[in-house]
Amino acid sequence: MRKSFLFTSESVSEGHPDKVADQISDAVVDLFLSKDPYARIACETLTTTQRVVLAGEIRCKGVYENGEWAPGAKEEIEQAVRATVKRIGYEQEGFHWETFSFENHLHGQSSEIAQGVDAKDNKDEGAGDQGIMFGYASDETEDLMPATLDYSHKILEQLAHDRHNKVVDFLEPDAKSQVTLAYEDEKPVRATALVVSTQHAPGYFWHEGKGDADKYKKLYDHVVAVMHKVLPEGFITDETAIYVNPTGSFEIGGPDGDAGVTGRKIIVDTYGGASPHGGGAFSGKDPTKVDRSAAYISRYMAKNIVAAGLARRCTIQLSYAIGIAEPLSLYVDTHGTGTVADDKIEAVLPQLVRLTPRGIREHLGLNKPIYQKSAAYGHFGRKPEGDFFPWEKTDLADKLKAALA
Repeated sequence: MRKSFLFTSESVSEGHPDKVADQISDAVVDLFLSKDPYARIACETLTTTQRVVLAGEIRCKGVYENGEWAPGAKEEIEQAVRATVKRIGYEQEGFHWETFSFENHLHGQSSEIAQGVDAKDNKDEGAGDQGIMFGYASDETEDLMPATLDYSHKILEQLAHDRHNKVVDFLEPDAKSQVTLAYEDEKPVRATALVVSTQHAPGYFWHEGKGDADKYKKLYDHVVAVMHKVLPEGFITDETAIYVNPTGSFEIGGPDGDAGVTGRKIIVDTYGGASPHGGGAFSGKDPTKVDRSAAYISRYMAKNIVAAGLARRCTIQLSYAIGIAEPLSLYVDTHGTGTVADDKIEAVLPQLVRLTPRGIREHLGLNKPIYQKSAAYGHFGRKPEGDFFPWEKTDLADKLKAALA
C-alpha cells in the first residue's frame, strides 16, 4: 500500500437518468415487499425522453400470482413510478412525472429459477444467482467510508436539499460530482480537484463569452460554498482546482439528456473504486438475490471489523452458486492494518452471522420495503434509522472483539 497518493471518486444525484431508473426499480421492490415480504422481484427500468419502461420477472401475493395480475395492480405500480419521478422533481418538457409515456413489461419469474431458490422439505432456500460480492470499510471518515466517495455524495445531497427547500431557484435535478484527495501516510489531507456539473435553470451559464456571467457567478458561488460546507476545514486550499459546469451550459439533463438504465452506477453505489466490485447491481432486486443481500452483509461485517478496532481497512468477499444456500467462499483482507490475523477473522465470522440467503435476510431484517432510500447517494455510509440501512449498524463489533480476544 502506497503511503502518499491521489485518489478520486465520483457520485451522481438523484436526478441523474441512471439514478432515476434505480429509484423507480426500488420503488417497485418496496411496493411488492409492502404487500408480500417474500415477493420475488427483478425489475429493470429504462428512462429516456418522456418515457419510462419496466421489464423483469416477478412473483407477489396480491399483485401477480399464477401468471395473472391482481385487479388494480398495474395501476398501483404506475402510480408508484410517477410518484418517484415527482419526488425527484422532474416537471420539464422533456421529462415530466405527470405526462411521460409508461410501459410495464413485468412478467412471471422463471420456474427454473424458482425451483432452485425456494425452500422445500429439508432444503434451505438457495441463492438467487451465482456471483461474487464485496464489502469494504475504512476509518477515513466517521461513516467508515472512503473519503473521496463520502464527500462526493454529500456535496450532491446538499445541493438536492437546497433545491427541494428552495434555498436557490436555479438548480435542477441532474448533477454529478467528483472529488480528488491527496493522501499522506494513507490519510486524506487535502483536496486537489473538485468537480460539479449540475443541471440549471435557463441562462445560468457563462462559456467563451456566451451566457450571463452574473447568473453563472451565483451558481458557481453556491456550489463552492457547498463544497466548503461538506469538506473538512482546510481541505480546500488556493491550489485546489475547482470546476463547476466545465463544459458550459447544462440545461438539458436527466432522461431527456441521456437515457438511464437500472444498475449502471454500481461503483457510485458502493465504494467509489476504493474496493473491488463483483459486478452485480442492487436496485430492482429482492433480497433473495445475493447480488444485493450478500453485498450488504459483506459491508456489515467489514464495517464492524473496523468499528471494533480490529483493522483500519477491511475488504470482504463472498461467493455463491445459484440454488445453493451456503457460500462457496469467505475471504477477509485487512490490508496489513489488522490487529489479528485475517484467517482468524474468517473463522469467527460464520459463527456470528449465518451467511445463507435466509440467514442474511433474518439477521439484517431485509424482507421489508426499505430499499428506495438506498437508491441514491450510495447504499453504504448511511445512518441506520429504524428499519432502514440495517447493514450500517455496528452491533457486531463487541461480539467480534470478544470472540477474537
